[in-house]
Formats: sequence, structure tokens, C-alpha cells
Amino acid sequence: MHSYEDRVRAVELYYRYGKKASVVIRELGYPSIKQLGRWVRIYEETGELPRELKSRQRYSQAQKIAAVEHYLTHGGCLAFTRRAIGYPSDVLLKRWIEEIYPNRRPPIVRSNTNKCFSQEEKSQAVRELCNRSGTALNVAQNIGVSVPVLYKWKKDLLDDEAYRSMRRRKTSPQNKNQDALLNEITRLKQQVHQLQLERDILTKANELIKKNMGISVLTLKNREKTQVVDAHKEIYSVAELLCVLKLARSCYFYHKASRRLNDKYAEIRIAMAKIFEGNYRCYGYRRLHAMLRENKLCISEKVVRRLMTEEQLVVKRARQRRYSSYCGEIGPAPENLLARNFRSCSPNEKWLTDITEFHLPAGKVYLSPVIDCFDGKVVSWSIGTRPDARLVNCMLDDALDTLRENEKPVIHSDRGGHYRWPGWLDRINASGLKRSMSRKGCSSDNAACEGFFGRVKNEMYYGRNWASTTQEEFICFLDRYIRWYNEKRIKLSLGAMSPVKYRQHLGITT
Repeated sequence: MHSYEDRVRAVELYYRYGKKASVVIRELGYPSIKQLGRWVRIYEETGELPRELKSRQRYSQAQKIAAVEHYLTHGGCLAFTRRAIGYPSDVLLKRWIEEIYPNRRPPIVRSNTNKCFSQEEKSQAVRELCNRSGTALNVAQNIGVSVPVLYKWKKDLLDDEAYRSMRRRKTSPQNKNQDALLNEITRLKQQVHQLQLERDILTKANELIKKNMGISVLTLKNREKTQVVDAHKEIYSVAELLCVLKLARSCYFYHKASRRLNDKYAEIRIAMAKIFEGNYRCYGYRRLHAMLRENKLCISEKVVRRLMTEEQLVVKRARQRRYSSYCGEIGPAPENLLARNFRSCSPNEKWLTDITEFHLPAGKVYLSPVIDCFDGKVVSWSIGTRPDARLVNCMLDDALDTLRENEKPVIHSDRGGHYRWPGWLDRINASGLKRSMSRKGCSSDNAACEGFFGRVKNEMYYGRNWASTTQEEFICFLDRYIRWYNEKRIKLSLGAMSPVKYRQHLGITT
């Protein structure tokens, strides 16, 4: 902000130098030509400069409310609202939404939509669901969400007992039968849990102590019971195990301490743990046995296996199979038109797409983007909790909105079922795009898109604790990261510029 004296000095020099704005700005170093013109216009209209300049409001409060209401009542699409009413920009409309309806966040975020629901709206939706007279689908359609999302809100806000009390009628025989059935189910679940616990105890006694499966747990010695409790304390609570084994708590801790004091394998246990940890926790009992023999510690392989079980030296198993959308050859696949040539001389010539999975403690989240081979920009993207046709179709619709009339890019994907469904094929044929697919089981044919997924997970996903993060919070976090990736994250291959700045540098309008 410029002071009153600075503004007066600039206007005086403007008239002194024969109304030459460039000379004034060169001498003073301020302001801009547009700002100086505004000061001169105010001076000529009023004959003086006010001490405080009020910022001009381009849009009135009524225009702001009209734009926000149009956005909320027409599907929550920023681009549609902008085209329909002719104003404002996406950034300004988001600011108005946050100003008028604060704390609204979407359960699913797309690149061109940003519909949010506050906690009060979710609570009202759950109340309508619990007190409905029709179907849950009608309630969901009135609110503008899917039925699974509506029931998820109910699960987050209400427990089963509170829900049953809201749905319970006064004293009907049907409700009494339902309560009796629920109580019976609860009793059967507890009985199954108790039987499973007793079975696991007998199985572990057979493995550790070499007892027969038909023995009674009461015939075990207290020292043997202590071994069984230690083997199962990661799955069941210690109090529950002690109750089934009829073992006193003080007796359990006494035998646990005595096992450590009088253990003839105490040194070997320490040596085994060091060897196991020092070799990336990948040595099994055979290699551990060989390493112990090199260190002059001679014991049998059976003892090594038993000590590994007691010390919980477990080799990591192979990772679970990654998510794959391939569901067989359900139709003819187009040729691989790119042939691993991911270079492009201009935007919207070659597009890449795929789906990746983020496995969170709260559930799974899926990302489906469209990548431009010209500069790696994410043209459009959709994020959701289910890898269904809606996820990829929404992404493709947003990407097609960015094309001009004469642009018909090649869109390359893997052989997943999402890219062979009728909805996808109809959109491709209607827009005139050319399809290209990787070979079966060859992820290198789509290496540029796989590389984008790797960068996203290395920079944003791995190395963070997502234990307390919900799916909705992670979706918003991932959406912010992709916007940052397009607008601010620099790439050395683009001359240390982001994709958006690189296009601006080349004079390409997006």
C-alpha cells in the first residue's frame, strides 16, 4: 500500500512531466501504469486525492449469492456455473462458497467439481434416513449423494443400538421378534469366539509343547500354560487367556520371569535376534542355523525353529497382490499406437490413463488421472473409494471439456475392463479420440503413467502416518497435491518450471 504522500507526489510529477506515466514510474519506482491512471482519474473527477482509497468491488453481494446458489443447485460443477452465468473464475467462486457456506468438503473430488457437505447437513441427512417413509434411494437423490455414502454417514454418526432405537416401534410383535433374533445372534457370536479361542489354545499346545489335540487345558502345567499365553497374547487379551486356562495372573508373571532367568538358550536368543535384525529380517531357520554354527553356537534346527517362534522372529511374507482392473479379454483390444514413445511436440496429442490404489487404515482410495505426454500435466482426474465405471467416465468427461474442436488426441491405457465398457467406448467414439492399449501384462508400455503414480506415492503417500486419516480427508489431501503438482511443482526437464508455468512461458492457453 502506498501512503497519501506517495500518491500526491506521483500525481504531481505526472503533470510536471507532461502526463508521461513511464517517466514518473522510472523515477519513483512505483506504481504501475494502471494504478497511476486510477489516481489521476480520481484527482481529475474530485479535484483532490482522498487519504484512503477504497478497493473497488467488481461483484455485488447479490451476484455472489446468485453464483453460489447456482453452483449448489446445478450439480456442484464450477465450469458449468461459469459458462451458465458468465462469471466468475473457479478460484473466486470457491472463495465465495467458503465465505457463504464455510467448512463444506466433498466425499469425492473431481478436477472440475468440488461439492461439500457440512457436519450439520450430514446429521440432517441421517435423521431423514432413519425417519424415512419411502426408500433410502429417494433420500439420497434429494440430498445429491449415493446410497452407500448416506449409510456411511449413518455408521459414522450412530451406533447400531441408537439406530435400532430410532427405528423401533412402540410394542409390535415384529419388533419383539427382531430383538430376540439380535440377542440370539450376539449370544452365538460370543459362543463362536469362545470355541475359536479354545481351539487355538489346543493347537498352540500341540505345536509348542507337543501335546495331543484331545487333551484338556486343565492338565497343562503352569509353565506350559505361560508359554501358550505368550504365544496368543497378540491376538487375544491376557485376561481372557488366563480365564480359559484357569491360571492366576500372579502365577503367569512368576513363570514368565523364571523362564528368562533359567533359560539355557538366553545367549543364543540374543545372538539369533542380532543376526535376524542385521540381515534385513529375511533369514529363515536354515540360514539362522548356519550363521549360529559359524559363531560356534551348535544347536539343532528344530531348536532354532522353536526359538524363532518364541522370539517372534518372523520373516516378512510377500506383499499382497496389487490392484488390477484386468478382467480377461472381453473384447478386441486396439493396437499399441504409442509403442513406448511418450514424447509429444504439442499439448493434447498423446494422453495416458490408468488407475492406482491407496491402501489406508480407514479403507481404500482410488485415483484415475489423464496425463499429457507434452509436459506431464494432469489434464483431469477423479478420486473415489470404488474403482467403478463412474470413476473413469467422470475423468474422461472432464478431460474432453478441455479440448478444442480440432484436437483429437490418442488416449493410451492398459487392458483393464474400465476401458472396454460401453460407457467408455461411447464417449471415445463420440469425441473422435483414438484408442491405444498396452500389451497384456506389460506395464512398461504405460511407463510414463506408472512413473507419475510412483512420484505421487513417494512424495505424498509413503512415509506418512495415515492411521487417524479418514477417506474423505485423504481424498481432499490428494486433490490438493495434484493441483500443486500442476501449478507449482517444478520439473527440471521443463527448465525448472511447473507444467502450468511452462505452458504460460510458451504462450499456450489452457
